Amino acid sequence: MTRSVWLKADESVGDWDARRRRITAGLESGVDWVLVDEGDVGRVRELGDVNVAAFRTGGDVDVIDDPESEDAAEADAYVVGKDGEGDGTVDLPADYSGSADLSTLRRDDERANGAYVRIFDEEYEAFAEAAADEADYTIVVGEDWTIIPLENLIARIGDETELIAGVTTAEEAKTAFETLEIGADAVLLDTDDPDQIRETVAVRDEAERETLDLEWATVREVERAGSADRVCVDTGSLMDHDEGMLVGSMSRGLVFVHAETAESPYVASRPFRVNAGAVHAYVRTPDGGTKYLSEIRSGDEVQIVDTDGNTREAIVGRAKIEQRPMFRVELEADNGDRFETLIQNAETVKVAAEDGRKAVTDLETDDRLKVYYEDTARHFGEAVEESIIEK
Repeated sequence: MTRSVWLKADESVGDWDARRRRITAGLESGVDWVLVDEGDVGRVRELGDVNVAAFRTGGDVDVIDDPESEDAAEADAYVVGKDGEGDGTVDLPADYSGSADLSTLRRDDERANGAYVRIFDEEYEAFAEAAADEADYTIVVGEDWTIIPLENLIARIGDETELIAGVTTAEEAKTAFETLEIGADAVLLDTDDPDQIRETVAVRDEAERETLDLEWATVREVERAGSADRVCVDTGSLMDHDEGMLVGSMSRGLVFVHAETAESPYVASRPFRVNAGAVHAYVRTPDGGTKYLSEIRSGDEVQIVDTDGNTREAIVGRAKIEQRPMFRVELEADNGDRFETLIQNAETVKVAAEDGRKAVTDLETDDRLKVYYEDTARHFGEAVEESIIEK
């Protein structure tokens, strides 16, 4: 499930300088959306590339320096509820058919596709549910996060809308993402603290990441296999000593290969690199799929995994292909299934063995290596329930 972080930066934050500082901190941290007053859309576009949502209200919300350029800027989403029924400025109608906010959402003219509702009590919770029936984005802000029935909204709204929970700290964001195990789709963060903004983005990334069940497989054969076109995957991230990638000749069994974080008498460490294997091999990607190493190129995302199975994503800076001597390593899973991979014959290439990090040049029969094994076939990198023979 993809999560996102929205940053609130409307006039309630302060003057434009205060709003700009908050928006800049958000852009530098990697927020997905910025929610501003309609008059600030153009200003945000000038600051950086980010999705912009704008409150749509009945009156002028800001005095701008250059009306012509600002008015020409379109937001990616328009939100009703501020200075209206959603935030309590206007009383909720007894009959929702007379609701100004909901009527605006019902119009199919792109005037608004988002709703903003402050949850004061059960009536506003019901109003949020009604808004969710009409809105692509439903923002709910609780007055007290120990009381707000976010669980009810998650359970009742389901997939009808993107549910965005208002928060003020990274800890609140973590709670919102974990509620009912499903969690909110996004959070609307209201803070000036750059540390909280960064930590909330980190919480988002952590919520999106999977944890893999790595297991041990037994080495059954290691043999020299001649030369092949070998791929080094150089990422834009520095990897830790226990991190690497999952690669293999057969998608059902991927071998953990360490990043080149260790010093060697022959070459300096390159902690951004994994000497992954031959061009035909699979490498695991953050979406749970695989790609051939031959397909990897600058700008792609690959999955980094540590020896405990924790994952994160990294951008590929380059894929370096050279002809090198290779080992063929055949392994056996605990269920008796055998799979293999080609790894460069070089002492700088290391795998995770039971007795610790081990160079492939030192591998022996009966060594136990960390692998990711799944009893499934893949077609174009996607898992399929189909009989596919790989040998």
